[in-house]
Amino acid sequence: MSAQYKGMELAVPFPICQRLAAWGARKTTQLCSPSMKYYFCILLFCIVSVILVVCWWTYANQIKGEISEAHIKLLSPEKYKSLFIYNGIWLAPKNQCECPKADHVHVYQMEDYIDKKDLASVKERRRKEFEHYQKRYPSMTQDIVIAKPNMPLSYPIQGVEVMPLHMIMIPGLGLHGVTEEKYQVILRASLGTLNTLADVSDDVVRGRGKKELIILTSDVELLNFILEHVTYTSVVYQLSAVDMMTFESRDHVAQFPVIIRQPSLPKLIDPGADRKISSLVTVTTKTFLRYHKLRLLIKSIRQYYPDIKIIVADDSEVPEKIIEENVEHYLMPFGKGWFAGRNLAISQVTTKYYLWVDDDYLFTENTKIEKLLDVLERTNLDMVGGSVKGDTYSFQLLYEQGDDGDCLHLRYGSFHKLDGFPNCVVTSGVVNFYLAHTDKSRHVGYDPLLQRVAHSEFFVDGLGILLVGSCSDVSVSHQDHNPASDPNLAKVEDQYKPFRDNTDAQIKFKLALHYFKNRLKCYSTR
Repeated sequence: MSAQYKGMELAVPFPICQRLAAWGARKTTQLCSPSMKYYFCILLFCIVSVILVVCWWTYANQIKGEISEAHIKLLSPEKYKSLFIYNGIWLAPKNQCECPKADHVHVYQMEDYIDKKDLASVKERRRKEFEHYQKRYPSMTQDIVIAKPNMPLSYPIQGVEVMPLHMIMIPGLGLHGVTEEKYQVILRASLGTLNTLADVSDDVVRGRGKKELIILTSDVELLNFILEHVTYTSVVYQLSAVDMMTFESRDHVAQFPVIIRQPSLPKLIDPGADRKISSLVTVTTKTFLRYHKLRLLIKSIRQYYPDIKIIVADDSEVPEKIIEENVEHYLMPFGKGWFAGRNLAISQVTTKYYLWVDDDYLFTENTKIEKLLDVLERTNLDMVGGSVKGDTYSFQLLYEQGDDGDCLHLRYGSFHKLDGFPNCVVTSGVVNFYLAHTDKSRHVGYDPLLQRVAHSEFFVDGLGILLVGSCSDVSVSHQDHNPASDPNLAKVEDQYKPFRDNTDAQIKFKLALHYFKNRLKCYSTR
């Protein structure tokens, strides 16, 4: 009998329990000899077993507590932050964003650039304008829908879209794996009405053409046939909205979105049967006072692209005539500004793309518009920049949202390589030498309030609208910055310089503009 107790302690890992098991095994072996009465051995065995069960229960609860303590806890704040750092910025969900100070990082707190006496009223006006903006552009992702486990209802979780006032069938509706004497399902909408193409009586389907549709039947096959042919009709004209549908059976409720969206008509531009560069691209520039540099630019363009159209926007005080073939010269009020000139120039473009250049650039043998055109024709980019004397000036814009204002961080560099183009990358902004889709740039627009030094502001306004690339193998040269030897040209340069300088007043104006227009709390650059 004693042999059956040998090794019983091996199955008990807890040290105290192991010792008790060993003691029990020894005592049982010693006492339960053939001369002992059988019932005494059974009693002793039961006592040892109870001790072991209690010991094991204690051990199991201790282990469970240790496991819970080890696994059911969050990472430390330091560890959590370290996991979601991108380019020195913590890009994780939070109620408030900030622009932390760091080495080589310039931080601008936008409220510092608003006059203190005006700050309260400016902040209140901004709040009201933001509320109006949110009404005009409601979020398409406000509602989070959690799929419940073991749901007998089948339904679409995405992809159901209808145009305003149109009708569609809702795919994927069904009830499975449930047996009931009488089946009842209810569908509810808020921005549309429901119906079914199934030809059944009103006792089976109630609420046709209304926002609540009730199906009641004892035949599950008929029920699913009706559900397969349920229709949704949009009854509210909105350009973009989400109707959160409710689908329920007796014990289960599910929700899914129906997207109401008015598609825009395509605006296609015929490139011509030959698809020549001149049929696809217009060169645009803005000039001010420096006609000597503008003429050198035009001459260099004509050397490589003799037939391409050039559009010049000009806000000089005393305009000079530009008499060149296929050059359109548009005059503006004096000193109207840098971005106003860009708007004027691209407003007159009739080709699919425009190439932006400054009036003091020079085309060279490396200024291959064809290469930039190939990138835009073969990708979904909206614009692609080149380099100016080897400098692509590409930069990232990293955006964070906050309850009291948003944060924007400019970091030089790119996000990643552009597939299929080894010399190109995807980025947020580029140098003042780029080829762009004309219609997309018009959609963003160049803010005419920015009259003097302005560049990155266009890409800030285009964030989330423009997909931008940069290619280092296409370049343009820059005319010399050396003082002109001709006294008349030197005088022109002196007149031009005050309009080019980025003064403290200009910086303050731009940051205050970002505070209100873009609802920025802070801005950082590195």
